[in-house]
Amino acid sequence: MFARLTAEGAANRVEGPLLFLRRTLDVGYNEAVEVEGSDGIVRLGRVATVDDDTIVIEVLDDTAGLALAGTRVRFFGEPLKFNVGYGILDRVFNGVGEVIDGGPPIAAEKSMSIDGLPMKPVAREAPKDFLETGVSAIDLMNSLVRGQKLPLFSGGGLPHDQIAMSIAANARLPSAEAQEFAIVFAGIGVPHESAEYFQREMERSGALERSVLFLNLASDSSAQRLLTPRYALTAAEYLAFHEGKHVLVILTDMTNYCEALREVSASRGEVPSRKGYPGYMYSDLATLFERAGRIKGMPGTLTQLPILTMPNDDIGHPIPDLSGYITEGQIVLDRDLHRRGIYPPVKVLPSLSRLMKDGIGEGMTHRDHPALAAQLYAAYARAQQARILASVVGEDGLTEVDRQFLEFGSHFESNIIAHAEPRPVEDSMAVGWEGLKHLPRNELHRLSDAQIEQHLGHHDQPAEE
Repeated sequence: MFARLTAEGAANRVEGPLLFLRRTLDVGYNEAVEVEGSDGIVRLGRVATVDDDTIVIEVLDDTAGLALAGTRVRFFGEPLKFNVGYGILDRVFNGVGEVIDGGPPIAAEKSMSIDGLPMKPVAREAPKDFLETGVSAIDLMNSLVRGQKLPLFSGGGLPHDQIAMSIAANARLPSAEAQEFAIVFAGIGVPHESAEYFQREMERSGALERSVLFLNLASDSSAQRLLTPRYALTAAEYLAFHEGKHVLVILTDMTNYCEALREVSASRGEVPSRKGYPGYMYSDLATLFERAGRIKGMPGTLTQLPILTMPNDDIGHPIPDLSGYITEGQIVLDRDLHRRGIYPPVKVLPSLSRLMKDGIGEGMTHRDHPALAAQLYAAYARAQQARILASVVGEDGLTEVDRQFLEFGSHFESNIIAHAEPRPVEDSMAVGWEGLKHLPRNELHRLSDAQIEQHLGHHDQPAEE
């Protein structure tokens, strides 16, 4: 690889992770560089912006101690790349693709750009087929489909890390395709204890054998944080589209990514948009989320489950708001359910999987799954209305039918949503059918008579009021 070197004394300013150079060369946006300081330390970086007079470098390592005098920058004429190969599973990397598990480097078969390759719209295939997570509120009510991007909206202090680990350990495909399934897990801007928890739990559960783990620490530079999901998605693209695997990518926490984007944008002096975030945050997030999908003629798929924490539990905050426009639904965690000891605290009614219909039904889960999910949604919504009414008039003022829906709502939360251990979708459906037995038959408007007879049998009608 041919490298070009800046002139002596070209470096004129350092601000956080950014190094400002006097422009003496023709360089390209996102071009990979090495920054060699007078201290002898070589730091990896990339070109962030270029104008007629100045080149701005995002330095991926700590810039502390980087003196301007004697600093030289090598430009490599190509974007940052990740060396990937057959032995990438069961390995742990830092946020910029360096092995940190004590093992040997990856025997590289390919060197892939971390920004991915543009996927032609005509080459895309629609997401389809069920991907089981072991979480009933997802599998039963908001099913994840292979090739989909479905974010999980959480809040500070809610157990999204535990849910992420549970999904990483227990997600699976039908037994015939089980060997072709892989996980790529990226911790973005996480504390040391969280990083240790992720690695320990992946090893304990045995999930690391089929996984690639990326850990970017809160103490790492913000510029590294911007690259961690790109390295992770590059590994996922290799596994999906070169090894033919069905890959689930879990990215946590995308809020840390967006905060790093805001920090780097401010360092560049860019004009801020909503709440100080850069105006291009939507398109930047889209470059990550749109790397999910299926490609015609290729056996593998890439599914994304990004996790983000909503500042102040505000679903209208720019991060969840923009993520919702790009992705195909959302899974929402609820603080009230968490306070009541319900795990996982998934708030079912505002949660949505827009592609659920393409992953469930006959030949994928069960032919009656769509009807069951629709009936559970309708019944739980009615139960919430009964709760509001009871808060006004008291339970004694409710009709017998409303009291039955009130009982169903409590059963739904404590038995269908809540479960400490992972649940196969068949068990989730069985618990769902059992819950509907709390309701009178003539209130089950989303089920056919045949479905009621098959799954619920005869249960008493309420007395006429």
